[in-house]
Amino acid sequence: MADFAEKYDVGQLSVNAILGNIEAGDIAIPEIQRPFVWKPVQVRDLLDSLYNGFPTGYLIIWQNPNVRLKTGKDASGKKILIDGQQRVTALMTAIAGIQILTDDYKEKTIKIAFNPLAEGEEDRFAVQTAAHLKSSNWIKDISEIFRPDFLAIDYVPDYLTKNPTADKKKVSKAIEQLVSIKNRLIGVITLKSVLDIDEVTEIFVRINSKGATLNQADFAMSKIAADDKYGGHMLRKAIDYFCHLAIEPSFYSQISLDKEFKASDYIQKLKWLKDDKDDIYDPDYSDMLRVAFMFAFGRGKLADLVSLLSGRDFKDKKFKEEIAEDSFRQLNTGVLSFMQEFNFKQFVLAIKSAGFVSPKLLNSQITLDFAYTLFLLLHQNNEIQKTEIKKYIQKWFILSSLTGRYVASPESAMDRDLRSISEKGFLPFFNEVEQGDLSDTFWDVQLVQALETSSITSPYFNVFVAAQIWGADRSLLSSSSKVADIISAGDVHHIFPKEYLKKEGITEKARYNQVANYVYLDTTVNISIGMRNPSDYFKAALEQCSNNKLTVGTIADEKSFWKNLKANCIPKNIIEMSSKDYSGFLQQRRVLMAKKIKDYYNSL
Repeated sequence: MADFAEKYDVGQLSVNAILGNIEAGDIAIPEIQRPFVWKPVQVRDLLDSLYNGFPTGYLIIWQNPNVRLKTGKDASGKKILIDGQQRVTALMTAIAGIQILTDDYKEKTIKIAFNPLAEGEEDRFAVQTAAHLKSSNWIKDISEIFRPDFLAIDYVPDYLTKNPTADKKKVSKAIEQLVSIKNRLIGVITLKSVLDIDEVTEIFVRINSKGATLNQADFAMSKIAADDKYGGHMLRKAIDYFCHLAIEPSFYSQISLDKEFKASDYIQKLKWLKDDKDDIYDPDYSDMLRVAFMFAFGRGKLADLVSLLSGRDFKDKKFKEEIAEDSFRQLNTGVLSFMQEFNFKQFVLAIKSAGFVSPKLLNSQITLDFAYTLFLLLHQNNEIQKTEIKKYIQKWFILSSLTGRYVASPESAMDRDLRSISEKGFLPFFNEVEQGDLSDTFWDVQLVQALETSSITSPYFNVFVAAQIWGADRSLLSSSSKVADIISAGDVHHIFPKEYLKKEGITEKARYNQVANYVYLDTTVNISIGMRNPSDYFKAALEQCSNNKLTVGTIADEKSFWKNLKANCIPKNIIEMSSKDYSGFLQQRRVLMAKKIKDYYNSL
């Protein structure tokens, strides 16, 4: 660990010097190729702060460690701007007139207008509009003031000609103050190259930029985008484009305008997404990076990826060019495997065919990430037959969902699992985990207790619903509607109606909203139930099986009635229950739900 005094330097650079360093390539700004997320008004506010001499926060630059080249010589590490990208990009577009990518990946210059005559509460800076273009008072675009050939001695008379009543001194002073923005000093913290990579990572993830804590994936992506030697720039585009396209297929038309990317091999790997409408797994760049890294490197901690891309040799702690080169190659392989149409579609199919047909049933993206990593690993190592992979992916996803395997310290848990799989083989590891985590005590006691919750996003309730969908179960008291048919559009409803329970004195939200009291209902069935006592409407539903007068639901056959209750884990004695039996009902149903989940898991 470096001494405190060796960790960083604190200094100041002028706006002009910062932009000059970036233009010369002395400082890499990796976010320049990513969408600019600031709103134009934030750009205006930054310029206003600089104009008035207000503080604008520190930039943080990381001096990459020196790398031993293949020739045996040492090369100085590149400087990367790891915090302050949005501020610097704002300056680049407003002052230097450079085009940036908007959040919809369109190139655009944000033009800021300036009013030298502003007084009191009047705006001095504004995002350019048609009104500013028509006004003689406003300087339409401040970037023209910052051009190398700008001369105030020529500009001011021209402005005064258009505004004859303006005060010459006031105009001259305002423009002079505007020009002085390029000399305004901004604080810069430079993290030294002698810092251990883990310390740099820790500092990075602790940085709080306007309330948004940066994470390991942000750091890794900054490292990738700043690379201009091993294809990092294009790899970064591939990751960003894939994630955007997964959510918005129509975005392909925008990608096709990127000539550089269109000429790359990546375009063919993600082209299929333009026709994909599935929303079960819409990864962001963090998910994609994590899966690609875990698959390609067999590690679970993204901090290690930053180290490897920097060329770190974990044995001698030195940084070597060949390790950086090989790490970029491996990561690229992982990203391409992630993007491959067959892999992605077959994985999504495995999840959907297990009953998880709606995003609302998937409450842990990181659990999904590990399942996809496992899918890729099993297809690569040929340990088990290809026809068996889907089953094991489904089981692992359900097992890890039910046990919260990746909820606490997920990276450590995933790193440990990957190492165990590598050392023992997947099948021995899987059997060991299954026997340890899914014992009879888990199914009969722990799962029953876990179902005692009011959270509709609970993984236990989600797995129960998936079990119903997998079994093609009909929704409660319906002869035609399946749970799968109404999961996306339908709402969850109460078996013991909420208003009925409240009228009977059960007013605590956490009691009447228990998941054991939840069920997906067809809208017409829900209307026919209303606020009635369960014994009333269940008796009516049973009686209609003999009198053929449908009043509650659409089941007209007694055998189908009891089968439907069993499919929805409703105890048979529901037809005798009232509010005084509510607690007992919840316990009975939890037991039935846990058993259904167990049978479902074992049947996969």
